[in-house]
Amino acid sequence: MAKLYFRYGAMGCGKTMQLLQVAFNYEERGHEVCVIKPKTDTKNGTKLLTRIGPERETDFCFDKKTNLYQEISKNYKNVACILIDEAQFLTPKQVDDLMLITIKLNIPVMAYGLRLNFRRSDGGFEGATRLLQLAHDIEEIKTICECGKKATLNCRFLDDKLVTDGPDILIDDGKTKIEYRALCPACYERYLECTL
Repeated sequence: MAKLYFRYGAMGCGKTMQLLQVAFNYEERGHEVCVIKPKTDTKNGTKLLTRIGPERETDFCFDKKTNLYQEISKNYKNVACILIDEAQFLTPKQVDDLMLITIKLNIPVMAYGLRLNFRRSDGGFEGATRLLQLAHDIEEIKTICECGKKATLNCRFLDDKLVTDGPDILIDDGKTKIEYRALCPACYERYLECTL
């Protein structure tokens, strides 16, 4: 039976790079894959781009209304694997669609994304929450903080100042410097104290 996999980690841990490596491995062995991402991720258009260079065009981008089960069963039912980048932006219904893809179409699905948003005070991303509830296999992709310890938190900085509130998605307006960093809890607290 095919499985639903969730690979999560803090920003900058190499999620997209791992996705591209999996796609390469399948294709090198003569298998077709379907690579998708949400339209919410506007930073590179329809491409997946890693910080260290490799990139790839997606097969399609989806929005919150896309029925992923219908799309895959209609256009991609013969692929060997479905690979999803920025999976935290999935809706709970779309995660349920992914589970149906594994059950009814017998296609493995590997979803890569963030587990948490930049706020520590709420439930995070609904797509990630549903993946944590349903996935057959869950694995953390680790990265390090600027201090060298394990980074687990995604932090938003506006004009070099840590912020703890605001929308999940913030597009660069050209006026404010928007930066995301993966930090350990100790460094997060240190930055937080500087903002108070």
